[in-house]
Amino acid sequence: MPDQVRRVRIAIDTSQAVSGLLQTGAAPRCGYVFAHGAGAGMEHPFMATAAAQLAERGIASLRYQFPSMENGSGRPDSPAVAHAAVRAAVDEAGRLLPGLPLIAGGKSFGGRMTSQAQADAALPGVIGLAFVGFPLHPAGKPATARADHLSRVQLPMLFLQGTNDRLADASLLRQVIDGLGRRATLRAIEAADHSFHVPARSGRTDQQVQSELWDGFAAWVESLIR
Repeated sequence: MPDQVRRVRIAIDTSQAVSGLLQTGAAPRCGYVFAHGAGAGMEHPFMATAAAQLAERGIASLRYQFPSMENGSGRPDSPAVAHAAVRAAVDEAGRLLPGLPLIAGGKSFGGRMTSQAQADAALPGVIGLAFVGFPLHPAGKPATARADHLSRVQLPMLFLQGTNDRLADASLLRQVIDGLGRRATLRAIEAADHSFHVPARSGRTDQQVQSELWDGFAAWVESLIR
């Protein structure tokens, strides 16, 4: 099957649905239920590039909107609303990608809402969580309270994190990951910020960083499904 992008609708309940984008490649071996960050939706260039890179690596993805983004609201959804969207997207991915193991997570806010949902009750068919820039704390306010719920997540977790991420102090994130033990894997992207941009003086391009990011994701997935 050639790589393709298919627009879908995801019902959250009988009165509310959101948009999604299913992207597959040739013979995908797993699916990633991929939530966007607080300030940019599923069609943001970062999300689109990520989905294409994943498809090249044998990983299908279902990107989807949170209701606030779908409706054009300027404020992120409450956790309860976001968790319902996560669950609906995971259910839809199970229908669209039958027989494939699922990874759930997302960029920043989307990853954190996914882990909170999993901490509350297991997401069906999901074998691991992958965070693309976990937002450990607000910029300039180092803390770890946002990660407290991760102790209740009994799945393998991947943290893809830039070392210059102002929303995740590197030493605090390492403390969190060490506390989670063998369930948690950190792939640190040197000199990258929360958006995975790198300064020109790093000698690398954003394109090279993206390849490093998704190579790391694919290697971790392979370790889970092998």
